[in-house]
Amino acid sequence: MTDRFSPRAFLAGAALMLAAGSLAGCGYTPGDRAASGGLIGAGTGAAIAAATGGAPLAGALIGGGIGAVGGAVTSPSAINLGRPVWR
Repeated sequence: MTDRFSPRAFLAGAALMLAAGSLAGCGYTPGDRAASGGLIGAGTGAAIAAATGGAPLAGALIGGGIGAVGGAVTSPSAINLGRPVWR
């Protein structure tokens, strides 16, 4: 029986989630923040899923949803990284 837990993959996933969480607040409006959070979350979720042997598409969907909600509910005064690239 193979053990699927890898400390290296866990640390990589934790570092990616920390980076995504800190970048989820790009933009001034809730829509901008939801879009940037969703994009960052999708990329992070796919990377974590690939690093841990999961399905990258499922990871992207889950991460994108969590990132979009996280970006939409944060206030611009809490984290403001400026104008998003698409504006």
